[in-house]
Amino acid sequence: MKWTDDRGGNVEDRRGSGGSGGMIVGGGLGTLIIAAIVFFLGGDPSSILSSGSMSSPTQTEQRELNADEKKIYEMVDMMDGWNTITWTEVFKENGMTYTPPKIVLFENTTQSGCGTAQSAMGPFYCPADQKVYMDMSFFNELQQRFGAKVTEFTVAYVLAHEIGHHVQTLLGTTQKVDALRRSGRYTEADMNRVSVATELQADFYAGLWAKRTNDKKHILEPGDIESAIDAAEAVGDDNIQKRSQGYVNQESFTHGSSAQRKEWFMKGFNTGDIRQGDTFNQLLK
Repeated sequence: MKWTDDRGGNVEDRRGSGGSGGMIVGGGLGTLIIAAIVFFLGGDPSSILSSGSMSSPTQTEQRELNADEKKIYEMVDMMDGWNTITWTEVFKENGMTYTPPKIVLFENTTQSGCGTAQSAMGPFYCPADQKVYMDMSFFNELQQRFGAKVTEFTVAYVLAHEIGHHVQTLLGTTQKVDALRRSGRYTEADMNRVSVATELQADFYAGLWAKRTNDKKHILEPGDIESAIDAAEAVGDDNIQKRSQGYVNQESFTHGSSAQRKEWFMKGFNTGDIRQGDTFNQLLK
């Protein structure tokens, strides 16, 4: 992935600042299962973020970020700039105004508008405060436990997916899905299908972002798109279920299969057209 001089200025770095060391324990589920459930979470994650018990917070000493950590900040700030440029352009083409989210880098735990977040939960978007939360140590988990080959563009894909959820919030999609969930009129299986459509649309938006950004900034190098696809496939519901429980239950899918995640990312990349990303009409017929 080629770097540019673009910077977004919307990154809030909480690493090394001390703060809560509390730990959420969700219903007896292990770290791997929690990460599998919450990774790339769409909609309002507050129910999961606050569902467990939290240990008493402990204060950790402040520390200076090392050179590698500072470089990660620069990389994420650059990716933030790319997303802002691309989505501002897309929204303008459709007569709308884009407002970028804040991106919070943290380690261990931090507070979000959706509750207490911890690194095991993976990157997520909180619509309540319109911020993306990322503990970069999760990418080690993605590689070691889920089998993805992590590159700089893997990080770009994950961030673009989460910002895709922000786009859904700006367009009102998140609010509509939340209204369906709160209505109580739909079964768990129904809402799982809606969740899959939500997640696959975020993958589509990530692909669209990659296409449009590369057209303007020429950031892609050989292997970059393959690394994004590899990450998307690694966190497909079928792959996660095979690794965690040894079998696949399609009715319980909430994010889409590995094949679906690849399909919708590539559809966004190949078309670059936001009008082609209506996963709801195509998947919920």
